[in-house]
Amino acid sequence: MAAIDIDKISGLTQPLIQRIPKTARGIDLHKRIGDLIEEAEISLRVDLKEILDTFLVNMIKINASDIDLGGPGCAGKVWYRVFGDKSPLKMLKKLPLLETDILLHNVLLSTQRDKLLEDKNLDFSYSINLSKDKSQRFRADMYFDLDHLGLNMRKIDNTIRPFKSLGVNAEVAKAVSLKYYKYGLTLVTGITGSGKSSTLDTIIDANNRTVDSHIVIIASPVELIHDPIRSVVRHREVGTDVLSFKDGAIQALRQDPDIIVIGELRDPETIMTALEITDSGHKTFGTLHTSSAMESIERILGEMPTEEQNRVRARLADVLTCVISQKLVPSLDGKRVLAKEVLLANSSVRAAIRNNNIGEIYQMLMEGREKGMNTMEQDLKRLYDEGKISKESALNYSNNKTKMLQLFSEVAY
Repeated sequence: MAAIDIDKISGLTQPLIQRIPKTARGIDLHKRIGDLIEEAEISLRVDLKEILDTFLVNMIKINASDIDLGGPGCAGKVWYRVFGDKSPLKMLKKLPLLETDILLHNVLLSTQRDKLLEDKNLDFSYSINLSKDKSQRFRADMYFDLDHLGLNMRKIDNTIRPFKSLGVNAEVAKAVSLKYYKYGLTLVTGITGSGKSSTLDTIIDANNRTVDSHIVIIASPVELIHDPIRSVVRHREVGTDVLSFKDGAIQALRQDPDIIVIGELRDPETIMTALEITDSGHKTFGTLHTSSAMESIERILGEMPTEEQNRVRARLADVLTCVISQKLVPSLDGKRVLAKEVLLANSSVRAAIRNNNIGEIYQMLMEGREKGMNTMEQDLKRLYDEGKISKESALNYSNNKTKMLQLFSEVAY
């Protein structure tokens, strides 16, 4: 299958490549490719799209989470990540750089291409039809790699995990439910590929099924689409439906929302906006690229100017409800399993934030199991005790290896 597709790529792209001046370089080269794509027959563009879609269908068949292609970094191969490990597809031929450049330019709208050439990076969503009534969505990131285009696509899970699968304490379940807490900020954090989006979708779905409300989701790009059940659910994609996370959050205040979901708190302005809209009496969810609850709090404070930190610290202490920091850890069955650190903002946690004693929070996590809290190390130890992960994986994925070793050395009486 792969060899036929590659031969087909050459047959489709060579007539276009022959029209590209040999001297074309950099942005001029990509502008020229874009012009050729826009001038091409619809049938050619459909055929090129089918090539990429074939690689994506194969991705689904082998249960891969990600695909990478294009640019010198891929060495002319198509790479898949399966259960955490990335490896190339076996192919009889390599993909030439210009051919993959054309293949990737073909999936873009002209407005998307303009943004890519201006910002040198583009986040967008992409979907393929698998059957008459079934499709698959992907989160895509296109960027430059030594003057050529590279692409990563991540498969968006079409099935929402039931809330019970998160395995959280009843107090945590209440904290993330609009039914019990009408306002407050919940953070779902973790590194790229840690399952933040899936967890957030599970929480959104639980609210959608149990509360009559209005949910506004601001994302870049929009991934899983939530069908309205008991709630009105709006999906606003940054760059398509709204200019920025900050603009989407501010505009949401005029749209009668109950829950506002900010896909990523990626800059000081968006963080401050999230705190402000939560302080105004809304239930807010957001994600951060941090690996622990303490790091999440420190990141929010560290993003702010020194003269603003006291004010932000007080506001964060007032509005923070819950932090779920998670990792996907290799399991003994060759797959991956969710490990999570959970912080509930009780009076002691709020005082620690307000008084800038963030270091005290780890001990509160360790001692807060009855209240629904736990450290990452405690959850890794639980997974090890249940026979789901190895001791080596528990140690490798811990945030505090000293504490992890202490947990392993404790003797149960």
